Amino acid sequence: MVNNSAVTLPLFPQTIETKESTKREPKASSPLDKIAQAYWKKCLHIIKDNISTKVFETWFEPIQALAWSGNQLTVQVPSQFFCEWIEEHYYHLMQETLLRVLGEKAKLQYEIVVDESKETLEQRTIKLPALKFPPAGSQNALPFGKISQARKQVPSALNPRYSFDNFITGDNNQLASSAGMAVSKNPGGTRYNPLVVYGDTGLGKTHLAQAIGNEIVRTNPKISVLYTDSEQFTMDFINAIQNNTQSKFISYYRDIDVLIVDDIQFFSGKEKTQDNFFHTFNALHQAGKQLVLTSDRPPKELSGVDERLISRFQWGLTVDIQKPALETRIAILRRKSSDEGIELSDEIIEYLARHVTTSVRELEGTLISLIAKTTLDSREMSLDLAKEVVHGAAFKEPRPLTIDDIKRTVSDYYKLPVELIESKSRKHEIALARQMSMYIAKQLTNLSLKSIGSHFSNRDHSTVLHSCQTIENYIVTDCKVKASLDKLMSIL
Repeated sequence: MVNNSAVTLPLFPQTIETKESTKREPKASSPLDKIAQAYWKKCLHIIKDNISTKVFETWFEPIQALAWSGNQLTVQVPSQFFCEWIEEHYYHLMQETLLRVLGEKAKLQYEIVVDESKETLEQRTIKLPALKFPPAGSQNALPFGKISQARKQVPSALNPRYSFDNFITGDNNQLASSAGMAVSKNPGGTRYNPLVVYGDTGLGKTHLAQAIGNEIVRTNPKISVLYTDSEQFTMDFINAIQNNTQSKFISYYRDIDVLIVDDIQFFSGKEKTQDNFFHTFNALHQAGKQLVLTSDRPPKELSGVDERLISRFQWGLTVDIQKPALETRIAILRRKSSDEGIELSDEIIEYLARHVTTSVRELEGTLISLIAKTTLDSREMSLDLAKEVVHGAAFKEPRPLTIDDIKRTVSDYYKLPVELIESKSRKHEIALARQMSMYIAKQLTNLSLKSIGSHFSNRDHSTVLHSCQTIENYIVTDCKVKASLDKLMSIL
């Protein structure tokens, strides 16, 4: 009979000390258990935004929050392999997430159910699979809400796993990669300032941005580099206001030599934060400091962002990253499988590359899921298993449709820039595209008329209602407009 016991592990150890403890029995949730679950839910929300759906479901959904005691959160993982994999692949993401949610002094402990019939419970050192960077001490945590004026104390918050060496370049990202390399060799000294990289989710924007930072740190260790995102910048600004430390906040961000800000589209609607970032941008740019920004769309298509900021975002070079072609996807899979120490046949690699086309992140997530099945379920690596994994990924619920999706689709269909559709122009073809966008938004989203209008240069609800009625009239009287609507609905 298998005798199970629980093992509690400290967060991100280089050596793991195990000790025997009693396996937890189901019991009614205590207030502290509910606090643990609430904290872990917040952590999962942040983690989910930074990895693919497949990776999240494979490695994070199975983790359960057990208890909160003092400043320690205890979570249970299904196996020791889970612990080792997370330590190896998601150390920095977990570290930053926990610091953000739980604070600097908080601790995380894993509780692992081990099979005593296979292992002796005694102290041992575990080497993590495919370990390339030491999990402890390789990266300082982001100073969540804490502002330091000392340049030497500025943490980069860069993940050393992201580099130019493992950034696969293809036709889809050649210009972005070349521009990034040029910036890393001469930060602040090229015409590419700011460098704005945009593209859909999961195509490698964050990888490239961090690769730029890591290359600068590697070749110019005296240059201070900070990687952050719009949400963290906003949180630091709010904390500075609450703690009356605005002057330290200003000094901290303006003393950086290279500032990398991810997901600038989330500055939308945050007027005070935008105003502060505007002045930070000006100060850094005028001082010859380098700015690298990423977004899910071109600066000119950012809604809810001050025109002054958009103008400055366009001062340097704006480059896009598109979906990788088949050959690039094959190269990515070969590189990633090699990095994980897994040998895949050409048949399996080509099958994955042909059937997983959404993003690089989903491609990597499918590969990780395939590896997990061979490791956790003791399945043999085969084409049939690859088909099973891809088939499972194909039926995931798609993300909700957004108005930006609708505007881009209508823009492509009518061959009109998005900004024209959002404009005040009353030209027939532009007004029709705008009315079509509003009508489709009303049909395919749960947004109110007022909310829809806010995405079209803050038009009021009556304008949206009029647009919807106009399209409904066209459907009855104009077969061409009806055909266009049917085509757009089919695409969306």
